[in-house]
Amino acid sequence: MSGALLHTVFDIAAWLAAAAALSWLSRRGLQFPAQSFELPYIAALVFGAGVGAYLFGSANLWLSGQSGIARSVEGALAGGIVAIELYKWSAGITVRTGARFALPLALGIAIGRLGCYFAGLDDFTYGTPTALPFGHDFGDGVLRHPVQLYESAAMALFALVYVLAVLNRNAFTITNGFYLVLACYGAQRFLWEFLKPYGTLIGPFTLFHLLSLSILLYAAVMLATAPKARPVHERAVA
Repeated sequence: MSGALLHTVFDIAAWLAAAAALSWLSRRGLQFPAQSFELPYIAALVFGAGVGAYLFGSANLWLSGQSGIARSVEGALAGGIVAIELYKWSAGITVRTGARFALPLALGIAIGRLGCYFAGLDDFTYGTPTALPFGHDFGDGVLRHPVQLYESAAMALFALVYVLAVLNRNAFTITNGFYLVLACYGAQRFLWEFLKPYGTLIGPFTLFHLLSLSILLYAAVMLATAPKARPVHERAVA
């Protein structure tokens, strides 16, 4: 099976895992804000994620001295956040609506990154050369950091911790799960960017370094200003 086909298979698996995570959460008796399943909300999310994915993915490609069009998971995440915040502001929605997406996002990235790994050099998500014993040869005879697996493992670990928190009815984690997964994603992605062959934008930092910091800052602000979480059974998760 070709790398491109494997990538597609894992992309589909990522979406299925995200859907399964939503279903699992619904069976836990958790009540999330209804706004996050309304059509205008979903439309804003899909539009913003799509624009962000291609805008940042292609910009990073060009900054790295390559031509063409590319997609970026982190770009999609950033675009979706901006679009939803603008939509909520225009619609007068003040509740926090992302809680239901924490586990689907973590699982989706963890599985999707496996597709990036199997896609090889064509995907341009591989790491820089390394002499470490777990370096991977993507087909050109050079051992490189398998950064896709690093990211997959980091997000899978978050998913595991989140599931344990849900099973233990941890109110803070459930209520603020989306911002926690953003903090985890932004922090680990910032670190792995030092192991990627992307063109720099400011000093040693790539476009995705700056994007990771922006996501991490957003998450930190939202967590710092989070209302005090009450026991889950007393109210709907917001």
